[in-house]
Amino acid sequence: MKLTIERLVELNSDDIRDLGKVWPEQQPEAWQAWLEAGNALFAARFNDRLLGAVKVFADKSKGFATLHDLCVREVTRRRGVGLYLIEDTLRQLPDINVWQLAASEVPTENREEMDAFMKACGFNFCELSNGEQGWQS
Repeated sequence: MKLTIERLVELNSDDIRDLGKVWPEQQPEAWQAWLEAGNALFAARFNDRLLGAVKVFADKSKGFATLHDLCVREVTRRRGVGLYLIEDTLRQLPDINVWQLAASEVPTENREEMDAFMKACGFNFCELSNGEQGWQS
């Protein structure tokens, strides 16, 4: 089966279970509230299982979006899932021309690895529009 990137609009029980493995420190109510607020949630699906996900806050009128909680399940990392998740998320929102991920979203011990990953995705580390440090494309 092929890896696909989906924009989730409703969460079924399987999605909730799988997202619990992606984001074990978060509660399903928070994901539902994110969606109900009009934000986007993209997930990488393979064999009917979610392997990774990212939340997106987009201001289409300004062509601007921020990525939140980008994560691929540890057991499936280093196989291109994260890169495909980022690339296809950007492709699915063509009205957005500025993408950002704040460094504060990433645990300090993972920043070096995330820096290499985000650069591979075409992002640069810089000062973001809100004054924070992070990655921008």
